[in-house]
Amino acid sequence: MNDTSTPKKEKNKRPTPAWVSDVRYGRSLSVEFFKRNAWLLMVFLVAMLSLMGLRYKTKTKMEEIKRLSNELQLAESSKLQEKAAYMSLIRETEMKRLVDENGLGLDFQEQPPFELELDNN
Repeated sequence: MNDTSTPKKEKNKRPTPAWVSDVRYGRSLSVEFFKRNAWLLMVFLVAMLSLMGLRYKTKTKMEEIKRLSNELQLAESSKLQEKAAYMSLIRETEMKRLVDENGLGLDFQEQPPFELELDNN
């Protein structure tokens, strides 16, 4: 086999920094670290919990907005149906039918009303 075709890992490999291996093996996160930074960790934890709560609250409010939007659309549709029913009740032919049905003896005027003039002579 040809040695030039295989990569030479030993020559290209850089030594890892000491802090990376310390973090990797858990040596830098000692009890002393947590004692020194307990207040910072608590602030970070409270901030993360607050952000999670805010996100939950936002999602529930968005769901409520969608539900109310759908309810509004249904109410508007119902309003239009009721308005159409009302408008059909006040049509002239419907009114004539109701007058005849109830025997009121009323008629619609075909001509507008006119004023009579008095003779003063």
